[in-house]
Amino acid sequence: MTTAAAHTPGASPVLDINNIEVVYNKAVQVLRGLSLSVPAGQVVALLGSNGAGKSTTLKAISRLLELEDGELVKGRIAFNGRDVARLAPQELVRGGMSHVMEGRRVFEDLTVEENLVAATYALSGRRAGRADFDLVYEYFPRLYERRRGLAGYLSGGEQQMLAIGRALLAKPALMLLDEPSLGLSPMLVESIFTIIARINIEQGTAMLLVEQNASVALAVAHYGYIMETGKVMIDGTAEKLAQDPDVREFYLGVGGGGEARDFRSVKHYKRRKRWLS
Repeated sequence: MTTAAAHTPGASPVLDINNIEVVYNKAVQVLRGLSLSVPAGQVVALLGSNGAGKSTTLKAISRLLELEDGELVKGRIAFNGRDVARLAPQELVRGGMSHVMEGRRVFEDLTVEENLVAATYALSGRRAGRADFDLVYEYFPRLYERRRGLAGYLSGGEQQMLAIGRALLAKPALMLLDEPSLGLSPMLVESIFTIIARINIEQGTAMLLVEQNASVALAVAHYGYIMETGKVMIDGTAEKLAQDPDVREFYLGVGGGGEARDFRSVKHYKRRKRWLS
């Protein structure tokens, strides 16, 4: 797998989130003063257990919260220096942001190529040309082989390729990726993340990557944030997080003695005091 280059301190952020709070159904608070940034051209991993608020963070950024009775009640989200917290989702797409949602969300009754064509309708003022489709097929040759087949008959890995390919057609400055490894075999995970790293390096696309597979996420990321209960508990370069004993034990599944450990088997999970500072 291609490993991302080192984090560049001081790089200007393509995405800057400052102290946001999100509430669902006007009652349930999910994000509690979350702040993070994604430098231009870099991959940032957002890690944490189920229910930590990772997917909600992506939906807050891409303005999809309202579809689930969610609301951004506090804080600022800036994309390329512009406050976008009140923009419509289609405006963000046209401005260079793509969101690859959990579960792929392909149009199952359309062919692979029709799915790609459908994605171009959000690109107001710019038509995707043959070269744009060829770029997708270059990264995902399997999609070219299946281009005339219905997307509903693709495997899970192929559907994930299609979801990323649709996002790539917009030539985004920022790509939001929600659990791209979900439900895939280890071999397919390796393949998908190698391509994610290639897109970042070759196209300069910044990425905010939500993943529960911390090992594979940190292998391609420059920087990472770990969330719990709607806020960031620890952050640092990918290399630093991969070597942190707490992260290794509770997110990478490696105990203090180097042995593999299952997070679910830890009976007494106590956060270190520095996590609470």
